[in-house]
Amino acid sequence: MKTFYWLVKREFWEHRGGFFWAPLISGSVFLVLNIMALITGEVLGNRSNTHFNIAGGLNLSGHMDADMLGKIGTGLDIAMYVVAGIVLMIMAIIVFFYCLGSLYDDRRDRSILFWKSLPISNRDTVLSKVVSASIVAPVIACVFGTAAGLLLLLIAAFTASLHGLNMWALLMNSHPLLVAINMISLIPLYAIWALPTIGWLMFCSAWARSKPFLWALLAPLAAGVIVSWFGLMGLFNLGSGWFWKNIVSRMLLSLVPGGWLRDAAQIDNEPTDPSVILDHIGLAHNYATLASPDLWIGAIAGSVLISAAIWLRRWRDDS
Repeated sequence: MKTFYWLVKREFWEHRGGFFWAPLISGSVFLVLNIMALITGEVLGNRSNTHFNIAGGLNLSGHMDADMLGKIGTGLDIAMYVVAGIVLMIMAIIVFFYCLGSLYDDRRDRSILFWKSLPISNRDTVLSKVVSASIVAPVIACVFGTAAGLLLLLIAAFTASLHGLNMWALLMNSHPLLVAINMISLIPLYAIWALPTIGWLMFCSAWARSKPFLWALLAPLAAGVIVSWFGLMGLFNLGSGWFWKNIVSRMLLSLVPGGWLRDAAQIDNEPTDPSVILDHIGLAHNYATLASPDLWIGAIAGSVLISAAIWLRRWRDDS
């Protein structure tokens, strides 16, 4: 267990730029852009003698009842999710390329010979990379994403207070701690959902003698084109759309956070009601995905590919 801990820590040290600095910088840039937008709105508003307003034109200097404050607080909760989601999307891109190079780079620079000389199993080495991609990177991104969302909430509340709205009433009607807990609580679900892409990318990283990116990208796309061209899935009463959605998409896009909600029911009745939107991104709605066979079939497929990557790393050194 101690060896595995140090293997995971080694991955963090070697990829600190992607795991730590990238979400920190992306969250900071997003905050700076929002501050610039608020300052621009203030300056232009003063020049044109207009008033800062939200909720469809309601002047903040006017009286707001509890219902309106609740809707504004819910909207700020959604804004926190959006900020964290942007940071997590950047994390997904970083993890994609991390997985692609995770088992290829040490063969390319021959450092695999050094690591194989140590009493460390190939299984532990590969699994430490899986844990880094599926848990460590998302945890760090969630921390910076929720921190950026909280700072944005405070900035928005302070700006609103300059226009007559009670800052503390606004903060009391939002739920930043609940948002942070929900984001962290979704990491186990994300780790399970991301397994097909992580497994596929690591398999390509262990198998390809050169250009693993092209193999990882072109192989599923070419398979999808072939299925579409010949209509092969029609033999099983399934259209080519099923293949693109359940095979190609799961192999390449499962790192996208919230991808498991793609089949969720659409918000048709009240599309502009923030509380309805918040319910659809809450824990209960997300974890209902655990009842979906697609989640577990993908997890099994990802585990098989990870096992294949472990086996390939044992025998492939390109010597």
